[in-house]
Amino acid sequence: MTERLLLIDDDQRLAKMVGEFLRQSGYLVSHAPTAAQGLSMLDEPCDLVVLDLMLPDMDGLEVCRRIRALPHGARRVPVLMLTAKGDPMDRVIGLEMGADDYLPKPFEPRELLARIRAILRRRVEASAIPNQGAGGASTAQTVLRFGSLEINPNNRQATVAGRVCDLTSYQFDLLLAIAERAGRVLSREQIMDAVRGRELEAFDRSIDVHVGRIRLAIETDPKDPQRILTVRGVGYVFAKQQS
Repeated sequence: MTERLLLIDDDQRLAKMVGEFLRQSGYLVSHAPTAAQGLSMLDEPCDLVVLDLMLPDMDGLEVCRRIRALPHGARRVPVLMLTAKGDPMDRVIGLEMGADDYLPKPFEPRELLARIRAILRRRVEASAIPNQGAGGASTAQTVLRFGSLEINPNNRQATVAGRVCDLTSYQFDLLLAIAERAGRVLSREQIMDAVRGRELEAFDRSIDVHVGRIRLAIETDPKDPQRILTVRGVGYVFAKQQS
């Protein structure tokens, strides 16, 4: 099935160029020049949103926040944010609002395509459950349990006392990678290596932001974390003993 992309950007020239490039790469592309139009178009199924930070009628960060507040499956649509300012803080805020990735302008269309493919690949991997072993038989993976926290690779869900944690696909991958190495201190670079790729630019704050979002989902008190601990000057460690 051909994947559908929604490009929300008021730069008509850029939208035309990028849209044509992505169509030639095999995607169905719709374009919205305003935030209001883009949000209304999400009533139809969409596989990924490419969202500009600077829009004439609404800040792109607010658009991302509203997408994440949409009902049902629409709130889960991946968002790749385009940032014109190039300020790392803009990228951090975008990730905090729920963006899956970001790309500073100006950019090469091929890099945009690579990032879109990486995000969609993770989405496909997330839906490809249960895992298939030799001969097509289902192979159940071990559910990790740490006190009231359960991390289930088979349905790609983390729960705390039975409550499903609100995590993006990438955040679940990060949590699983850290938890599988419980007790080991991991640098940010090691964590990114563990999730099989460097789709996000390796600047420290990107991992920090995602860990912060994971803590909000799994910690009783995110300001005093007991599960994912910070090791100053190094990275993070997942605590083996938890309540």
